[in-house]
Parts: sequence; C-alpha cells; structure tokens
Amino acid sequence: MTGNRKPPGRGKGTSLTESILFLVILGVGIVFILPFIWMIVVSFERYANIQPPFPPSFIIREPSLFNFKIILENGIMLRAYRNSFLVAVLNVVVCLGAVLPGAYALSKGTFRGKNFIALLILSTMMVPFETRMIPMFVMFNKVKLTNTFVPLILPSMLDAFSLFLAKGYFDSLPDSLAESAEIDGAGKFRIFRSIFLPLTTPILATVVILRFMGSWNSFLWPRIILTGGKTQTVPLYVSVFIHENGVRLAGSTMTVAFLGIIPVLIVFLFLQKYIIQSIALSGLKGE
Repeated sequence: MTGNRKPPGRGKGTSLTESILFLVILGVGIVFILPFIWMIVVSFERYANIQPPFPPSFIIREPSLFNFKIILENGIMLRAYRNSFLVAVLNVVVCLGAVLPGAYALSKGTFRGKNFIALLILSTMMVPFETRMIPMFVMFNKVKLTNTFVPLILPSMLDAFSLFLAKGYFDSLPDSLAESAEIDGAGKFRIFRSIFLPLTTPILATVVILRFMGSWNSFLWPRIILTGGKTQTVPLYVSVFIHENGVRLAGSTMTVAFLGIIPVLIVFLFLQKYIIQSIALSGLKGE
C-alpha cells in the first residue's frame, strides 16, 4: 500500500559527508580569522608597545584605548582616512558612470563594431599594470598632475573587469523589456534609465565593493604618483609608520592596520547580500 510508504530521505552517507565538509570549512574559516582577532586584541592591549603578547593570546589582559589615542592624536591618520575615502568614493562614482552605460551598450546595443570594441577592452585585462605604470606616470607628470588624486581616479573610467561583470548581468536581463518600451515610444537612453538601471542594484553593489576595496587597498600606484605627505592614503601611511617605527611598537602598528581595514569591512557588511543576489541572478540567464 502506498500509505505505508516512507518519504524519500537522504542517506546517512550524504549527511556524514556534509558534516565533514562543514567541519573542514569551519576549521579553515577559524584559521583565517585568528590573525584578525589577534590584531584586534593587540590593538586594545594597554602595554602591547612595551611587551607584545607572545605567544599570541586571544584575551585582552589590560583593555585600553591608549594605542588608538597615540595614533589619532597627531591627526595624520585622520588625514589619510580623508584622502583614502575621497579617492575611493570618486573612484566608485567615476567607474559606475562609465561602466554601467558602457556595459548596457555592449550588451543590448546593435551598433557596428560592438564585438571589436568589446574585444579591445577585454584585451586591456591581459596587459599587466606594471607595464603600463611607467607610461602612465610620464603622461601625468607632463600635465603636472603628480601628487594629486586625479591619476588615482581617472583610470577607473576604463575598468574592463567591472565592465564585463556588468555586461554579463545585463545579458541575463531579457531583451523583451527593451522591446516593450520601444513599442511604447521610449528612446534608448530612457529605456536604460527607467527600465534597466533600476534593476542593476545587485551588480551595482558588487562593483561598488570591488572598486572601493581596490581603491582603498591600492598601494603601488599611489606610492609612485603621490609624493607629498599631505596626500598620503591609508596604505601609504601604514607602510611609512611601520618603516619608521618597526615591529617594536606592536600595539600602535596593529592599531594602524586595524583602523585601515574598518571602512572596507563596513562597506562589505552592508552590501554583501547584493553580491550574493547578483551572483545568483547572473547564473540564471533567461532565454
């Protein structure tokens, strides 16, 4: 009789495999997060500059904000924060302003030479930044833009990775949306602005995180193009601080590193759900 039939379930072997896989992933995650936890502990340890906790301890024996006071009292870290934040925000704005219309054109456009332009932009990803670094410096030096933030912001207009990431997302959106709007008499720009742009929140958040993180953590190019102390970004200040003070001031060094990653963590925590959504939607291309 069918009434006595038990509902199909997963076997014990499958459950055991999933449990083992979960434990392995959990162990790897703990290994990766332990250095970060230790950095926080040392940052809040009152006497870490005098006697760093070694072997590494994950308990704060003398909790204090003393290390933060040392780092923030001269205002250099706050200035570096301001510089990095300004560069990162403008980097994101310029990138989105160029990438979203360009990705939409390459995805939904019907103009001649579209594939050639896409291939040309894609080829820029094959050229290492180190080979473009010297020509870029010479170019910005000739127009007297060194030691300014313009060279850190302007190249983000042609971010091939973000462009093709957004193009893949636009490819997943059905063409019928544009066709219906065209029947109603909407133009190309209005279709992009009123129909497709409101649907780009997931990929927009993904590009924002990637560009913000890339700009905030950038070290090599700012190290070359920024020559003055007043234009230092956070990574440059961290490197100069460690170089001048060495590892003897463990508490201050860890505090500088901890303060340097806080904005990236905040941006990621606020926008991570949109990244997951964009990955899910990009994998479900409607035909």
